[in-house]
Amino acid sequence: MRRIWAAATAVALCTAGAAVTAAQAGAAARGGPAPITWAACSEGSLKAQGAECGYLAVPLDYAKPDGAKIEIALSRVKSTVAADKRQGPILINPGGPGGAGRGMAVLGQHVPKQAGAAYDWIGFDPRGVGASKPKLTCDGKYTGYNRPPYVPSTPEIDKAWHARTTAYAAACAKAGGALLDHMRTEDTVRDIDRIREALGVEKISFYGFSYGSYLGQIYATRNPERVHRMVLDGVVDPTRVWYRSNLDQDIAFDKAIKVYFAWIAKYDSVYHLGRTAADVERLYYRQLDELAKKPAGEIGPAELTDVFLQPGYYVFGWEETARAFSAWVNDKDPAQLKRIFDENHEQTEGADNGYAVYLAVQCTDAPWPVSWKKWARDNWRVHRKAPFETWGNAWYNAPCRHWAADPGIPAEVDGSKAPPILLINETLDAATPYSGALETRRRFPRSVLLEGIGGTTHAGSLFGNACVDNTIADYLANGTLPGRVKADRSDKQCEPIAKPTPLSAPAKRSLNERLLLVPPARS
Repeated sequence: MRRIWAAATAVALCTAGAAVTAAQAGAAARGGPAPITWAACSEGSLKAQGAECGYLAVPLDYAKPDGAKIEIALSRVKSTVAADKRQGPILINPGGPGGAGRGMAVLGQHVPKQAGAAYDWIGFDPRGVGASKPKLTCDGKYTGYNRPPYVPSTPEIDKAWHARTTAYAAACAKAGGALLDHMRTEDTVRDIDRIREALGVEKISFYGFSYGSYLGQIYATRNPERVHRMVLDGVVDPTRVWYRSNLDQDIAFDKAIKVYFAWIAKYDSVYHLGRTAADVERLYYRQLDELAKKPAGEIGPAELTDVFLQPGYYVFGWEETARAFSAWVNDKDPAQLKRIFDENHEQTEGADNGYAVYLAVQCTDAPWPVSWKKWARDNWRVHRKAPFETWGNAWYNAPCRHWAADPGIPAEVDGSKAPPILLINETLDAATPYSGALETRRRFPRSVLLEGIGGTTHAGSLFGNACVDNTIADYLANGTLPGRVKADRSDKQCEPIAKPTPLSAPAKRSLNERLLLVPPARS
């Protein structure tokens, strides 16, 4: 899935020592990972929460465990309950692939009923991401301004995008080197188990958002006996990795953005953009056409699409985007659109880290069609019924056609031996369509699926929705889950994250956005 650009949570490197448990020392003696050296984190929300930071060396290539090593950056907010009440470590992944997760160690404080206090919350930047070493970056200005329109309505646009995506793949080949051959989801799953070993525990818990749900599925498939609790929010369909899942997203995003257009129309007295959803939709596509002929300064059709992509993911930015679009349409002032775009598309050295890692994972997890004729045929077919994001999504993934590393075979997901886990998905989640949550529920026969009925928000748990968040709290506290129904549907239903009301106090960002502000990603 393609997420909005934003600045990653700043976390400093740490170097001081810490105690070593007997289990950790034994693992190191057997050739396992050395214990993690923890020290106080020195920046950001981690410092404010008294978190510890550290690094763990893992093999670049697990087929050569004694060969080259890379380093995984970690953080920890320790349990605050008595020793006999502790439930061990819980690792968090924000999604992406490419999301930096070290800042997420503070997530536990957002779990209701103090249920998070019984865990050590472990954040980590996956291999190639953030503070982990090496960090994969290829071209920090790639997603900036002066891009062609996404829809290849002329041969010139088509040619321009092919040149851009081919050049980016070449830049990543040069920057990534041997790392590109070892960036599959299965490599990160192996890293997670190395973290478990280094922590000196037999079992871990796991909280995965979006793509992180796929990491959790594979970890639980490979290591069911090592799973204590697992929450997967925004659930990836493991049978659609990854070319087909992007086509699925295109359909889902078109449905989600229509919900947003209807919301704008409901408040026409505020935004003056149309009294019906169809009016707003026609206006949006008319603006794309006009901006293709004459950009508003640096805002062209690709930039406007990217600005509207955020409301396709979350309700949290609905007001801001509607105000910005209204200012452009009614006052011919593009400043607010530009501000939103700039906030989400940093253009500095290394700013493409999330996107580069996204490609490194998705381009090699599974084969992609080699023939552009198939890409064009599939995407034009989908575009005809779902034009909002189809071609933006296609070009986002097009570097996979030229990726330097060979793709593998998608991992088989089988949760038949996994313990009870909690799945969460809103019905109209565009980034991880609801059908993926149902498929995962089938594959994990002891899982329970919580559905945010009719909602469009992606991976929005622990944001104050009591129905959702209290279910998470009860599960983390004592393993209690709602009863599993026999039908092929959700097991518990909640109201979705509430839509905003214009002219009220500015909406807070989702927990995912606030803690990690994940880079654009598609899963």
